Amino acid sequence: MRIRAAFITAVVLAGLSAAGCSKPVDLKRALQVLDLTGGYHDAGVVGGKNKIVPSLTFRLKKGGSDSLRPLSLSVSFKKLPPAGMAVPPGSPAETDWDEKFVQSVPFENDVTAPLTFKAEAGYTADPPQTRADMLKNSNFQDVRVHVFAKHSASQWVEIATFDVPRQILAQ
Repeated sequence: MRIRAAFITAVVLAGLSAAGCSKPVDLKRALQVLDLTGGYHDAGVVGGKNKIVPSLTFRLKKGGSDSLRPLSLSVSFKKLPPAGMAVPPGSPAETDWDEKFVQSVPFENDVTAPLTFKAEAGYTADPPQTRADMLKNSNFQDVRVHVFAKHSASQWVEIATFDVPRQILAQ
C-alpha cells in the first residue's frame, strides 16, 4: 500500500513539475491587436431614456508557433475626468466603470474573428436629445479601454489601451 501511495505521489509531483517548467509566453510579443475601432453603440431606449454605451472591436493575431490555449481576455472600461478638469493629487486619473471578460478566445488558424465588447454602463438622456447630442454634453466623460490577456496560469498582461472616440457607431 505504501509503495502504491509513493508511486502516485511521484507521478503527481512529476506532472506538476513538468507543468511548472513549461516555457512562459510573452503575450506582448506573441499577440498583435488588429483593426482596433470603437465608439458609442446605440443601446436603444431604457427606462424611457435614450442610451449609448462605449464599444470596442478588434481582432487578435498570434505570432509564430506560440500555443495560446487557453487565452483569456479582460476588457476594462474606465471614465476619464471631464475635459479641462484638474485631477486632485492622489486621485486616480481614471475611474473604474465596467468590465467584460472572455474565458477562452477562439482562434481560427492564427487570427480571431472580430471581437466586440460593449459596456453595460452607459449614458442616458431624455428624448428629444439625440444620441449625437449626448456626446456634446458638458457633463460627458470620455472613456479609456484597457485590454488585458492571460495565458494559462500566467499573470494578466496589458496588450492594448484605447480612448473611445466620440462617435455613434453604425448599427
